[in-house]
Amino acid sequence: MVLGGRAGTATWLRTAVNYRRPDGTGPTPGEYSMNQRPAAVAFDVVETLISLEPMGVAFERVGLPAELVRAWFPRTLLYGMGLSVAGDYVPFPVAAAEALRAVSRYSLSEDAVAEVLAAIRDLPAHPDVEPAMRLLAEGGVRMICLTNGTAAMTQAFLDRCGLAGYVEDVVATAEVNSWKPPAKVYHHGAARLGLPPAQVALVAVHAWDCHAAKRAGLMAGWAARLEGCYGEIFAPADVTGADLVAVAEGLLRLDG
Repeated sequence: MVLGGRAGTATWLRTAVNYRRPDGTGPTPGEYSMNQRPAAVAFDVVETLISLEPMGVAFERVGLPAELVRAWFPRTLLYGMGLSVAGDYVPFPVAAAEALRAVSRYSLSEDAVAEVLAAIRDLPAHPDVEPAMRLLAEGGVRMICLTNGTAAMTQAFLDRCGLAGYVEDVVATAEVNSWKPPAKVYHHGAARLGLPPAQVALVAVHAWDCHAAKRAGLMAGWAARLEGCYGEIFAPADVTGADLVAVAEGLLRLDG
């Protein structure tokens, strides 16, 4: 029987929280509910830190509607995640290019594809990023970026936007040959910090990313800026807020 609505969601979540891994172990209580201040934050990058809105101008230059950006980036994620689930890995620029060809119904020349993707190099940070990072730094919380994008692209963004001084490391999922959300990606980020997963909070504007981080034993902070509401099918984040500043404040208010 398939249950719908809130009752079905609650039943599914109870089942998920009590799931058993292939090795017979289950999650510890701390995998889903934590109340200590994290020692470090791992920021998702694209859409969480980087604004994609200016990409619309690049789309229009090659004859595509600006709103198609909203279809292009989810398809980029779909291709990267889908190939990872199948046991393959594709770099972000390759997935992004193929997703662009697909949403254009393969009407773009390769020069046009390259022109659109070149606009990624100039994308700005959301206005709430620097204030949130400053709060965390003042609170003694370390920061890294954990991204499906390339390390070079992410480091260039941090340098360009004056954020590099807050972030001690850029960890690209290419290092483990998998896009998020498999647990090994989040564990790799924690290992680069030299911390156990439970002392690291993934901060993102995507509920699926926060859910995956929780399933991997990390904490999670979700900002509502993109999605508006945290979906009921996802394991609850430890902190939610209207934007990254509110999430940072919430994380800093946790005990510990």
